[in-house]
Formats: sequence, structure tokens, C-alpha cells
Amino acid sequence: MAENVLELRNVVTAFDTEGGQLVAVDGVSFSVPAGKTVGIVGESGCGKSVTAMSIVQLLPQPAGTILAGEVNFCGEDLLKADHERLYEVRGGEIGVIFQEPMTALNPVHRIGKQLSESLILHLGLDKKAAWARSIELLEMVGIPSPELRVSDYPHQLSGGMRQRVVIAIALACNPKLVIADEPTTALDVTVQAQILELLSQLQKDQGMSVILITHDLGVIAESCDEVVVMYGGRVVEQASVYDLFANPRHAYTQGLLASIPRLDTPRKSVLKTIPGNVASIDEFVPGCRFCQRMERTGETLTNRADFIEIAPRHWVENCPLCVQEQGGHDE
Repeated sequence: MAENVLELRNVVTAFDTEGGQLVAVDGVSFSVPAGKTVGIVGESGCGKSVTAMSIVQLLPQPAGTILAGEVNFCGEDLLKADHERLYEVRGGEIGVIFQEPMTALNPVHRIGKQLSESLILHLGLDKKAAWARSIELLEMVGIPSPELRVSDYPHQLSGGMRQRVVIAIALACNPKLVIADEPTTALDVTVQAQILELLSQLQKDQGMSVILITHDLGVIAESCDEVVVMYGGRVVEQASVYDLFANPRHAYTQGLLASIPRLDTPRKSVLKTIPGNVASIDEFVPGCRFCQRMERTGETLTNRADFIEIAPRHWVENCPLCVQEQGGHDE
């Protein structure tokens, strides 16, 4: 197995609210092998983005706090790093592609200045060299006439081009790891395919690792080597992309896969859905949160199941009511 660039071990992240401290990420563990893409998938509110921002400690302050765990990046626990070291890591060794490019870019600064800033801070280039490198980066991510676009403001670019600029900024310093937080959410299907192809090609060229956060299981199947399925602030299943699609073991994963429309589905068929609703974060039970959604009763709600290796490199939160042999999800 390839050496891991990143290892999360039992990370717990909470937010202070008027009603008290609420845990949004509850004991999350997974690893990212060198040169591989790990997808994180789950419904809105399951903790995907909070997990990603915990890695680089970009949580809202002062509300967000990492209470426990380890974030080992190339052998170094980032949770023990001081502010100066984190400034070096963010943008330098770990690049971040944020969810909405219009808010990720500063509207009052030209594209070239925003690209140059990272190059000057992390690589020590002078302004002239950084500007020239910015043009090269825009060309690398497929922006036409980069020598002209480098002087544009964000509002002068289309959504797809802005997203390419955000990718260029994330890759400017040749990071070892890129965190892509739903990088194609605001884009149409054609541009989405171009962006994913661009990320894949750049990953091959630069040998970096990628964490890809998305709602789209089609994107996961196309782009990822391994998959982490999150629900209720926890990892409920982790496997290679082939194993997960071929033999999903947790009822929640099975429900997600069953809800995808298929080409052979008869016309006007009722699409399958997962029954129930995700509980509010302040209502989470200590035990199995998918059992809570299914309105089950008993010990599974009070006792958290162990996260076990149910097959080689295939891990699952082993709730006796949710982990089944391959088949449809419990309804």
C-alpha cells in the first residue's frame, strides 16, 4: 500500500452555540494515500466540510474548536503545530479549492495579484517573477489568453473560469495534498466535466493527493480511488471505490446508491429515497444515528458500534441493524 500523506485519527470538532457545545465531527478517522484521490460523500450536514476545514484549522472562530484527535500530515501532527507552521502549510503544502469561487476570490483585487500573493509568501518570488508564474498557472488550468485575464477582476470571468482560477491558486506552490470542497457545485454539467478532468490530469502530472468532497456519487465513481461515507458527523463506511459500489455494507451507503437514477429504470418510476430525516445536531444520539433516522429503538441508539475492517481495506461502523450482506437498504 502506498504511504499515507494524511492520517486522521479520532478527530472531534465542536462548535459553541447559545445552547451549549455541539459536536459536528465525532471521532472521524481515515487516511489519504500518496498520489491517490479519496472522496468524501454524504448528505448536507453530515460533517464533510467541517472535517476538511479541521485538517487545516480554518474553522469559524471563536466558535469552532477541535477537541481531540490527531491530524498527521507527512508524519507531523498539525493539531500541535503553532500558527507560523500552519501559515506555511496552508496554501504551501496543502492547497484548498473552496466551494464557491466567487466568495473564495477577493472581488477588489485582480486575478494576478491574488495568484501572486501565494507565490510571494510561500516561494519567495519577487513581484515580477510571481506575475509571470501567475500567467503560466492560468495557462496550465486552461484559461484562454492568460496574459490578458491575469489583469481581470473576478466579476469579469465566468463561473467556470473563476473555478479554474481557484484551482490555480490551490496548485500554485505544488502542494502535496489538495482539499477540493465540492469544486463543481455551481457549475453546469459540461464545465463540471472539464473541471474534474483538469483536476485528474493535474494530479497525474504533479503526483499530489486529493480529498474530493461531493454529493455526487457519479463524480465519486469517476474520479476517486477510495471513498469515505459520512453520516451524522461520523464515518459509517470506507472502502475502495470498486468495493463500495460493488458491495456496500452499511444501510446508509446502500440507500445512497439505490437513490441514483439508472438508464434501465422504467419511465415515470418513483425514485427510491432514504426514509426519515437527518436529525438535528443537537438531537444526535450517542449510538447509531442511522437507526435514529429509521426511528428504531433499543441498544443501538445508546451504544456506538465499533468501526471494524469487515473485509480487506473495507471498514464499516458495525451496527448490527445497519450492516447487512449485499442487498437493498432497510425500509
